Amino acid sequence: MIAQTLQKKIGESMKAHDEIRTSTLRLLLSALNYEKIDKQHDLNDEEELVVIRREAKKRKEAIEMYKKAGAEDRAAKEETELKILAEYLPPEMGEEELIKIIDEAFAQIKPASIADMGKVIGFVKDKVPNADGGKIAEIVKSRLGSK
Repeated sequence: MIAQTLQKKIGESMKAHDEIRTSTLRLLLSALNYEKIDKQHDLNDEEELVVIRREAKKRKEAIEMYKKAGAEDRAAKEETELKILAEYLPPEMGEEELIKIIDEAFAQIKPASIADMGKVIGFVKDKVPNADGGKIAEIVKSRLGSK
């Protein structure tokens, strides 16, 4: 369970005077506790991963917005936080593997237009629940755009 190890990691980062790591881990622990309260039971591993992915997604969105606004220092801080969160996530599937599964989805569903994009994404998410939805959508959209 990730939540159980976070308290120890927070202590270690405090001793090392690593302020960004400490604040990031505290925010993550807080998010996990809120989810635990919301669900009214101890979180299992998959539920914890959902929370961590949600927090990572927030960082990715913030990075994009800060870069568009020209706030490179804030974007760099968010990137550091994202790297810390990534330590608690399983490795992402490679793009080649993801494309193979998308090809399989196209073969089975035979999408005719962009309106079928949701069906393809749903198929891929069923096969690979931890895949990045944004990356899937980007690949599927580019393929459907050429039709």
